Order: sequence, then structure tokens, then C-alpha cells
Amino acid sequence: MPVHLTRRTIMTLIGAGAVSLATPLAAQDDALRLAFIPQENPEKLLGDIEAITGWLASEIGVPVEGFVTIDHAAAVEALRNGDADISFMGALPFVLAEAEIGAVPLLSEVYRDAPSYTGRIFVRRDSGIRALADLRGRDIAFADPISESGYLYPLAEFVEAGLVEGPGEAEAFFGRIFFAGGYQQAMQAMAEGLVDAAGASQYADLLLTPQQQAEVAWIAESAPIPSHLVIARPGLDAALRDRFVDAMLRLNEPEHRNKLGFLYGPDGYVRADGAAYDGVRDMAKQYGLLR
Repeated sequence: MPVHLTRRTIMTLIGAGAVSLATPLAAQDDALRLAFIPQENPEKLLGDIEAITGWLASEIGVPVEGFVTIDHAAAVEALRNGDADISFMGALPFVLAEAEIGAVPLLSEVYRDAPSYTGRIFVRRDSGIRALADLRGRDIAFADPISESGYLYPLAEFVEAGLVEGPGEAEAFFGRIFFAGGYQQAMQAMAEGLVDAAGASQYADLLLTPQQQAEVAWIAESAPIPSHLVIARPGLDAALRDRFVDAMLRLNEPEHRNKLGFLYGPDGYVRADGAAYDGVRDMAKQYGLLR
């Protein structure tokens, strides 16, 4: 069934949604407004946003504001409505935003020298679960219903294994399916025994404590996924957009690399190649998310 992003809730307060770090966005027409998705602890993310927006403002020469959205769909809505100019985004939400509102890809994240990563199915080592088939009738937490590494690609492993016919049939295989709201939330639910498994990014275990990391393992890994990226709303002033991109690329320089930790911790950024996301577009069409 197609995902209609216009029907999703926009931003509310954190714990129930989004938090703004500045005055109301509509009153800040001269500022560059950045939307962040809550793929890790929102409280930590708020502190990171405050640090990076201050640096970006000094580099770009205009005020920069940041806020956390309730999920990917809310970030797309913020771009659509002009409440955000730029958003940090997963590959699947990007291709949906591109189709829905004409979003423009600016930058792709680099991890371990590659602009790609995978999705994995994580379980506790003491759970007795060794294969995907062992999860029949068990509970699983995914990050977000329009996340590629936090839902679509991990679920595709069950489809490839012949256990699930597609997203609409997943409930017939699992006990219960939860969408936790982010990688860290899904991983914590699994690590604490609230669910039996988690579908998340290959790096999501790094969001757990060292003790928890030692207690979890992954049992399946997806095909490579183009990395998360930074996108802009259509109509954003081209000169301002270019200054933002130039500033972000300066984070690759040795003297600024420590600031990458404020932006979900990639190894760096490269200019985005829209064609690199063709595989994600194809999968979104296959699963009925794009026409």
C-alpha cells in the first residue's frame, strides 16, 4: 500500500515528537532551518544540534536553527511546508521525498571509506535464535516504517528466505511488529528483552553500551544500501544551499573532523549522486511505496 506522507503528523514535543532549539520556525525567515531524524538518543541529539548549528552559522554567515522531528515522514512534511530548508535523511525517505515534493540531494555520508552500508537483524546471544526462521511467532522492533536499513532492507531478508511474502504479510510470520522510532530505540528494546529481535543499521549496535554490545549478535545482513544523505527542499536559495554544502564538506578537513560526531558520526561527506539511489527507488516500487 503506498505511503502518503501528507497524512503523517508533523512535529510535536520530544517524547511525543519534535523539539525546536530556537524561537518558532515560522518567525525566522532569515535563518537556515535544519531537520534531524531521531535515530539516536534525542537528548544527546539536541546537544549535538546546538553545537553543530552554531559552527555552521559562523561558516555560512546566517543564523542556523535545528530541531528533531518525530520520524522521517515528519521531516519530509517539514520540508514540504517550508518549516525546514534542509534535512538529514535515510535513502528510502529521500526517494519518497523526491517523488512527493521534488527534494534535492546534496550530500551523502561516508562510513569506512564507502557511501553505503547494510541493514541487519540483531538478537541477544542468549536467546537461542540462530536463523531468521527461528523468529516465527516472535516479536521484532524496527526503527521506522519508511527507513531502508531500519525496516525495508532487513524485512527483505525474510522475503528472500521465503518466510514472508512482503510487508503486508509480515504480521502473519511475526508475533508482533513494533516501530520504535529510531535505531537506538529498536536496539534497546531488543537488548532489554522487550522484543526478540531488532531490524536496524549494521552500525546500530554501537548505540548500545559496551556490555550490551557484547550480549547481542546479528543473524542476517541485507544487500548494500546507499548511505544516509542530506537533502534540501525545492526552491531553497541556490547560493545559500551552496554555502551550506561547502561548509559541510569542510568537516572532512582534519581540523574539523571532530565535529562529525555531532552529525550522527559519519567518517565524512561527499556530494550526493542521485543515480546511486536507483536501487532504492526500485525496491520502493517493488514494495508499493512508489508508483
